[in-house]
Amino acid sequence: MDRFHDKNHKMKGKISKDLEQNIAYLEAVFSDCNDIVKKKFYVGKKKNTGMYVIYTDGLAKADMIQENVLEPLLTDPLHPLKESVTSWVIESADRKMVTTMDEVVMAVLSGDTVLFFDGLDQGIFISSKFFPTRGVQEADREVAMIGPKDSFNESLRTNTALIRRRVRDTRMKVVQLRIGTRSKTDVALMYIEDLAKDEVVKEIKKQLDELNIDGIFDSGMLEQLMEQDSKSPFPQYQLTQRPDKAASGLMEGRIVLVVDNSPEVIVLPVTLNIFFQASDDYYNRWEVATFARILRYISSFIAIGLPGFYIAIANYHPEILPTPFMLSIVSAREGVPFPVVVEVLLLELAFELLREAGIRLPGQLGGTIGIVGGLIVGQAAVDANIVSTIVVIVVAFTAIASFSIPNESFSGVFRLLRFSIMLVCAIWGLYGFFLGFLAIAIHLMKLQSYGIPYLFPTVSATVEETDPWEDYMVRLPIRRMIFRPWFTKDGAKKRQGRRKHHVDGES
Repeated sequence: MDRFHDKNHKMKGKISKDLEQNIAYLEAVFSDCNDIVKKKFYVGKKKNTGMYVIYTDGLAKADMIQENVLEPLLTDPLHPLKESVTSWVIESADRKMVTTMDEVVMAVLSGDTVLFFDGLDQGIFISSKFFPTRGVQEADREVAMIGPKDSFNESLRTNTALIRRRVRDTRMKVVQLRIGTRSKTDVALMYIEDLAKDEVVKEIKKQLDELNIDGIFDSGMLEQLMEQDSKSPFPQYQLTQRPDKAASGLMEGRIVLVVDNSPEVIVLPVTLNIFFQASDDYYNRWEVATFARILRYISSFIAIGLPGFYIAIANYHPEILPTPFMLSIVSAREGVPFPVVVEVLLLELAFELLREAGIRLPGQLGGTIGIVGGLIVGQAAVDANIVSTIVVIVVAFTAIASFSIPNESFSGVFRLLRFSIMLVCAIWGLYGFFLGFLAIAIHLMKLQSYGIPYLFPTVSATVEETDPWEDYMVRLPIRRMIFRPWFTKDGAKKRQGRRKHHVDGES
């Protein structure tokens, strides 16, 4: 550690009554920091009181400091000094006294302003944050046909406000923490006091407090640091761009983590079914939402297993196919120089390359490259007898199935598992196919998120006072979705009452 920091990376020292001593300390700490504005003034009507102001250029409102802070200080007698500067001279509702240099440095680097006066052993903190940031825009990765269009941006306070706008409840708590010994990133932990279980909230707070890392720059980094089983490919937290999804999670007794400088928030704890749910499932009729969910579950099996299933059938078990279908596969592969597994692997890798290229290219060009490139590469490969037409169909159908999963991080897992299933099918045929899915099922049964089974409610403890199936593969009508999930705090599992005189119909 240097002479200014202790072993916990906090600033040493307290504010002195000697203004020159404070100036010397801060000039040394912020040496070669050209973005830090440091100025000394003589204020008061007689200009006989020394003052030092410090803030970060670009993060603080310079015009506000000039109009509401400096100008009043230059015209007021400032007598008595402490009472005048803390009570009536400075025109700012958000101000307080600070006593340590650690508080001063943290405030300055966060965009706030600190004033020092000769003879005062305290600094005056004035809120002056003004971060350059994007406005609230439409979610680009979680598109919904029906419902709100706004999404989170890189400002922590904007993101918490978007959630607060939807949950106007005093029992929704926002606990702000700082993570990173150097980045000192602000993280807001949000939960509804009478819905989230106390033990889960305490465990998450403990995890956050115990993190020892130099910097956090995005929610994805925090997610990886907090996951309980780092060897599992399945996401143990949900990242979302959508404020309505975060608010819905809070209403179900979940916890939301908002990371400054990140346009996504973390929702936890999670279960498998949450990754198959889209926001507009709840804004659509229940029949449409249920049909879409069933399609997503079917698509997940296709996205993981279809290429491997084709390899197993074509290599080891062609006899189980109807004869005309088997003959069409044989004729399609005529002239192809590679084994089936190499053929499928080549096309899958080509498609993954196109997908990656499409992500990196800007704007609409990326999507165009993915579609046009896929068509051109597929057709050229068939014409050159490198792959058969049936493999192009299998890979294309697999890709379409993977795109139907509404959560991007979850669909990414299928891409990895697909290659694993292909490998075991190439070695053991259909036996490998079923063994691969059995291994996935066993792993999912063992996986938990803060004590909650990942496969809940398929695998669960004793469930009381709830109906865990009302929002699973089938989404019941809104009037029949009476209960919150099982992991909500005891006594708060019922989310709505039902009028006795109302005849329940399907709506």
